[in-house]
Amino acid sequence: MKRRLFLTLIAAATATSASMIAAPVAQAADEVKIGFLVKQPEEPWFQDEWKFAEMAAKEKGFTLVKIGAPSGEKVMSAIDNLAAQKAQGFIICTPDVKLGPGIVAKAKADKLKMMTVDDRLVDGSGKPIEAVPHMGISAYNIGKQVGDGIAAEIKKRGWDMKDVGAIDVTYEQLPTAHDRTAGATDALVAAGFPKANIVMAPQAKTDTENAFNAANIALTKNPQFKHWVAYALNDEGVLGAVRAAEGRGFKADNMIGIGIGGSDSALNEFKKPNPTGFFGTVIISPKRHGEETSELMYAWIKDGKAPPALTLTSGMLATRENVASVRQQMGLASN
Repeated sequence: MKRRLFLTLIAAATATSASMIAAPVAQAADEVKIGFLVKQPEEPWFQDEWKFAEMAAKEKGFTLVKIGAPSGEKVMSAIDNLAAQKAQGFIICTPDVKLGPGIVAKAKADKLKMMTVDDRLVDGSGKPIEAVPHMGISAYNIGKQVGDGIAAEIKKRGWDMKDVGAIDVTYEQLPTAHDRTAGATDALVAAGFPKANIVMAPQAKTDTENAFNAANIALTKNPQFKHWVAYALNDEGVLGAVRAAEGRGFKADNMIGIGIGGSDSALNEFKKPNPTGFFGTVIISPKRHGEETSELMYAWIKDGKAPPALTLTSGMLATRENVASVRQQMGLASN
């Protein structure tokens, strides 16, 4: 009898110990871990997306894994890395939208939920992969905001449009870039701007240096214009065009550049004592793109509620005069 009681107590103690050991494992299994992959981690836009994603992680109580993935190879490696870390899903801004089928297949193989942000994945025929939830920017409409802003400022200054050249800093490899500049072009033409005065300036990369080189060529080949305007995929592209125009003697009085993004570079232009040819920027908020996508992914993992198939955000035109007000309205800290 004593032996039987002893064995019963041992069994009970063993069961209790097992449950104590298993408890943290079960708790760990309930933890949510989400990856956030961006193509250019050094850029302020993506830094801000990460910052707002971290705010969501802190509020909801999940772990955020930030990964820079500037190439297709690094994207695939990062997805495997997330799977090894027991993550359940990830958000990605891909370095190449044509990697879409490969990224989808890799996520499926690693049993990870995924959604895209900023740039939408395309399939082998170049069509959007609609099965992957996406939050992006209404690129064409934001481009139209740029074109409308330039046209309004041209009229305000009383310029004759036939004397104005437009530098369209293009980057046709990226659909978002094409849509933004196409929107600006269409808005300008609709406002009466001569289409023949629009000069395409293809850049090799989406940075200020490459835009500067592209705009220099456009300026050299078209000395007939008295005034210039410029637009591009982002602030950096327009800043490159503005700097090139300054080198040819086109200052703030004869140059109107409107960028997209509300980057630190744009804000620094507004802080200069004297206005430059960089007239404005259409500010797009990284808050929704970082915070809201992370919250959507969390709800998908935790509650099984899939994100909307497509969410498009918009922007607001900011100039030296109203930039603080616009930033406040977009949920950004005042600088």
